[in-house]
Amino acid sequence: MSKSFLETIVEHKQREIEAARKKVSLTALMQKIDGDISRRSLKKALSQTNRVNIIAEIKRMSPSKGLLCECLDAAGTARCYEAAGAAAISVLTDKPFFMGSPKDLEQAKAAVSIPILRKDFIISEYQLVASAAMGADAVLLIVRILTREKLQRYLNLCGELNLEALVEVHSRKDLARVMNTDATLIGINNRDLSTFDTQLSRALDIGQMLGPHQIPIVASGIKSRKDIAKNCRVGLHNFLVGESLVRADSPGERLRSYLEVEVE
Repeated sequence: MSKSFLETIVEHKQREIEAARKKVSLTALMQKIDGDISRRSLKKALSQTNRVNIIAEIKRMSPSKGLLCECLDAAGTARCYEAAGAAAISVLTDKPFFMGSPKDLEQAKAAVSIPILRKDFIISEYQLVASAAMGADAVLLIVRILTREKLQRYLNLCGELNLEALVEVHSRKDLARVMNTDATLIGINNRDLSTFDTQLSRALDIGQMLGPHQIPIVASGIKSRKDIAKNCRVGLHNFLVGESLVRADSPGERLRSYLEVEVE
C-alpha cells in the first residue's frame, strides 16, 4: 500500500530534524532567540469582525498543483500583500515539497509590519524553537499529524516562546481532539492532505461547531469573491489564501477584490 502525502512528508521531516540537530543543538538554537523581539499578534489581526481578514500566502509550489510561481520574491510579495490590505502573511518554509525556506520567512518579516505565520509540518519541539529563532510570530500546528498530548504540549511551548498557534483541522474527528485544548485560532482546511480532495463545504460545516472563544480561519479552495461571500454569509470571514493570489497576474488587485466583499 502506497504512503499518503502526509506520511511521506512526516518521514522526511523526521530525517530533516535529525540532520538539523546535528548542525545546531536545541540549546544553541534557544540562544539564537531574540528575547527583545516584539511578536505581532495574529489573533489581534484576525479579530476585526466587520470585515474580511486574509492571511495571504507566499507559496511557490504544492505537491498537488506543481509549480505555482517559481520566481516568487518573498520580500516583494510580502510588501505587495501588506499594501493590498492583508491582515497577515503565511510563509511556506518547507523546501522539498513547496520550494520554501526559512530565509523566505526572514525576508518577509523584515519587509512588512503585519504578523508572519510559519507554515510547515511541525512534529517536534525543535521546530517550534527554530520558528521563534527565525522570527515567526505564529506557527501552524496540523492536528492530523499530532496526538492530543503533543498538541497541548506544543501549545504550551508556543506560550513560553511567545508564539501564537494556528491549529489546523480538516474533519469533525480532528476538531474533537482540539476542543479540550487551549487552541484559539482554528484553521479549517477544506483540502484533505492525504488525498488532496478539496470541498468548500468542509469549513461551512465545521465552522458552526466552534466555541465563542475560537476564531475560525478558512483555508484551501478559495478562488473567487463568490467563495469569500459564501463563507461570509455563515459568519466565516477569516481566510488563508495562497494559490489564487500567487497565480494571479496582479496578486495585489486580486487580494483587494477579495477584501471588498461585505461581511453580513
